[in-house]
Amino acid sequence: MSDSVEIQGEDRATGVHVLLVDDHDLFRTGLRNLLEERGVQIAGEAAAGAEAVRLVRELAPEVVVMDLHMPGMTGIEAIRQIIGFAPLTRILVLTISDQDDDVLDAILAGACGYLLKDASVDDLIRGIDSASIGESLVSPAIAAKVLQQVRATAISPEAADEIRAELSDRELDVLKLIAAGNDNAMIAAQLHISPKTVKNHISNILMKLQIENRIQAAVYAVRSGIV
Repeated sequence: MSDSVEIQGEDRATGVHVLLVDDHDLFRTGLRNLLEERGVQIAGEAAAGAEAVRLVRELAPEVVVMDLHMPGMTGIEAIRQIIGFAPLTRILVLTISDQDDDVLDAILAGACGYLLKDASVDDLIRGIDSASIGESLVSPAIAAKVLQQVRATAISPEAADEIRAELSDRELDVLKLIAAGNDNAMIAAQLHISPKTVKNHISNILMKLQIENRIQAAVYAVRSGIV
């Protein structure tokens, strides 16, 4: 489900201002050191959801790296509040939880990526990079969990009609391929179009359906029953 991210030379994540949110001081400090070694600019740190919301208002970071389970306000609620007042802030979840409910709740709240804490530093850099340019990075295993859970819920024919009314035939093709787990390069190859054209189609899909990112688009497509 993740976008194909081509990084040449320095990581594009260098220069991106990132807020780290995790209630474990030792983990947060280690993460900060690792990211700063790679050129990522850490705008600030928060140990709780409410503090994260406050710091996003004060610091306006491009990307927030967010844990889910913290004392007081949960990461899920913090994501909802941040997206509510700063919809262009991109939130990448970094957590130990691969529970279906956590994954789905985070994505539907507005997170644009979901990584587990056993991910490599390279994976995290790619996630920050993808988030900074408005794309999603969700591991295939996590994406499969989300869509499997969505398929188990009730299908909405009304949503299918709305999607078909809003999208062109080519945009529908792209949406179905997103929901099937294809990245941009794979979609381009299957439809015989350029990756840039794929990105343009995805931007149009998100705008027309008024959703935040491609994983939400996949959830919407599956829930509607068009795939």
